[in-house]
Amino acid sequence: MNLRHGLNRILAVALVASCTVAAQQTVGGLHGIFAGSTDVGKLLKGATVYEPASGSYRVTGGGADMWGGEDAFHFSWVRLSGDATLTADVHFPSGGVPPLEKAVLIFRQSLDPTSPYADVAIHRDGHVTLQYRAVTGGKTEDVTSPEHGSTRLRIERSGNRFTAFTGSGDGKLTAFSTSTVLLDDPVYVGIGVCSHNADGLTTVTFSNVTLAQHGREPAPDSASNSSSGALRRSRS
Repeated sequence: MNLRHGLNRILAVALVASCTVAAQQTVGGLHGIFAGSTDVGKLLKGATVYEPASGSYRVTGGGADMWGGEDAFHFSWVRLSGDATLTADVHFPSGGVPPLEKAVLIFRQSLDPTSPYADVAIHRDGHVTLQYRAVTGGKTEDVTSPEHGSTRLRIERSGNRFTAFTGSGDGKLTAFSTSTVLLDDPVYVGIGVCSHNADGLTTVTFSNVTLAQHGREPAPDSASNSSSGALRRSRS
């Protein structure tokens, strides 16, 4: 009887400890407003570090490029249905080498490297583009913004129309291009980094990240933690 009681007590303690660890992982908001962090395509292992105190994300990614018929980059994402707007300030570290290192705010059909997508991308040399791939495995098209060196970016989804914005020094955001890409709900939306070097990595900081939905709920397997730069819904 004493032995059985002892075993039951050990089992109870183990269960409590397991639940505590699970709760800490959930409440801790390891991904901020995002549900996951994934290497897409062929690249060195990347990572995303969320800093709750500042609400910023340090994203480290590799990959030869996000171009042509397939992509290689590190991606922090959440799955959503319906219209949404993603906004962030983007900062490259000093001393980088490849001028075409790339940081993106992106809507994507899937995590497959050949997936259709639309993004607003800023390159280390300061030029900003709306990039999109209309069909799986199709070539990537882009439109370059007339504004160079903007660090505040936005991409907005309205149905199958995606509009890219750049921000001026006074904080005003201005649309510079719109493309049409057919994406089925739910989609992946988030932030990503490509080093433009198959054998290298680069780290970019995203701050003041906001993801606003317009009248639709997140997909069932997505996360919506109420941390700085939190996911929010807007009335349509």
